[in-house]
Amino acid sequence: MATVQEEFLRTFHAAHPAVTVRAMAHGQALDGRSSYEMLRDKVSECGRVLDLGCGDGLLLELLAGRAAGAPSVLAGLDLSAEELALARRRPGVERADLRVGRAQQLPFADGRFDGCVSHMALMLMNEAERVAAELARVLEPGGTLAAVLGAGAAGGEACERFLQLAAPLFRAAPAAQRIPPLGDPRLRTHEGFDAVFRPARFGPAEWETVRIDLTGPPERIWRTVGTYYDLGLLDAAVTAELRARFEAESAAMALPDGRIPCGMNVHIATAVRRGS
Repeated sequence: MATVQEEFLRTFHAAHPAVTVRAMAHGQALDGRSSYEMLRDKVSECGRVLDLGCGDGLLLELLAGRAAGAPSVLAGLDLSAEELALARRRPGVERADLRVGRAQQLPFADGRFDGCVSHMALMLMNEAERVAAELARVLEPGGTLAAVLGAGAAGGEACERFLQLAAPLFRAAPAAQRIPPLGDPRLRTHEGFDAVFRPARFGPAEWETVRIDLTGPPERIWRTVGTYYDLGLLDAAVTAELRARFEAESAAMALPDGRIPCGMNVHIATAVRRGS
């Protein structure tokens, strides 16, 4: 049975499909790769891959077109039927096994996969131990779990300034305009991630924190900060005032070419499923 948190996420993504991809797909780490490409490369040796929280399918498309050859089994799971409808239109994804479902009750057989990826989704999931147990069940021993997890705004840039302006508004919003608590905060730290996944038969996680450069024109920067779920529940007038203040202040940061510097940090966690 879906939780309040899952109903919120389903409703949000039905209204705003592909919002995460629009915000982050153009971002680059220092080596030029996007966070999606980094996940693709983490499972380059895997032939049966599940994308957990696959959204509109960008990562599935990258997996289907990877230089090492597409996985023989490609699957995606998401709460949002609207996101999956977009995923089915992507090149190479039409053959993938796409399901609407919950990570706490995966609709796949034991040992079905040797790789699982999750981009900015795992840390939003409640019942973390149950999710870990389900991933251990559907991954064969030796299988790889690789996840990109949100790690906050990069300091001194537009995303951080947005949060400084928005946080008081989020706190002051009426109860009906506040989002439910999302996910388990342990999954945003190395120690917490291991505390959840090691009892579920995963080895210690490799952990890397990477800055993703999202610098771009003002309109794109607003779309980037618009991925904060809290924003979707504010009154239209409050949002319009926030946007006007944010755009005025971020304009003062503009580079000579007019682009606004903006960055987000992500954690990349990689863990291997141990044998029984």
